[in-house]
Amino acid sequence: MFSDYAFEIFQESIQRYHIEDRVDQPLENPYSADDIAHLLFKKNWIDTVQWHYEDLIRDPEINPEAALELKRKIDASNQERTDLVEYIDSYFLSRYAEVDVANDAQINTESPAWAIDRLSILALKIYHMQEEAERQDATEAHRGACQQKLAVLREQRKDLSSAIDQLLEDIAGGKKYMKVYKQMKMYNDEELNPVLREKKQ
Repeated sequence: MFSDYAFEIFQESIQRYHIEDRVDQPLENPYSADDIAHLLFKKNWIDTVQWHYEDLIRDPEINPEAALELKRKIDASNQERTDLVEYIDSYFLSRYAEVDVANDAQINTESPAWAIDRLSILALKIYHMQEEAERQDATEAHRGACQQKLAVLREQRKDLSSAIDQLLEDIAGGKKYMKVYKQMKMYNDEELNPVLREKKQ
């Protein structure tokens, strides 16, 4: 199943990141650029780095200049994350380009790649919740509460994985079809963001 394949790659990315556990470490993608695994690994790596950016920016004693720099890194990361989702959807568009779509086929509320994006974030939640559930310097009550949350996250993974695989099966069988709308983010565009447009003049 594609969801299991993707989740294993997400786990690999998370494990590799936490060897050094630094947001400034370089990405070393083990998969060839023409392999969907390359996009999946890179997608989760971006998510993992951003997860830790979000931890850092919540430091109540963070220097304001450092916070601003970090906020801009988060903005850039969000843009890169969106780009990767579109690349993954392009893979699926190509993969299913020759499918004979049924006359009564329906479109899904989200594309396959946006569902896979949620699976990538869920992999991170499971990893870090398991850390908390096993943290020896935490109270037994804390570990117990985290074990309960971990069980919910694992059930959520099962449900989301099933939904992703069913969607891909339906697209492959012509029961559903996909469309990809490019994300029209306005705040990074000098012509669409009035603040940036004014600074440009």
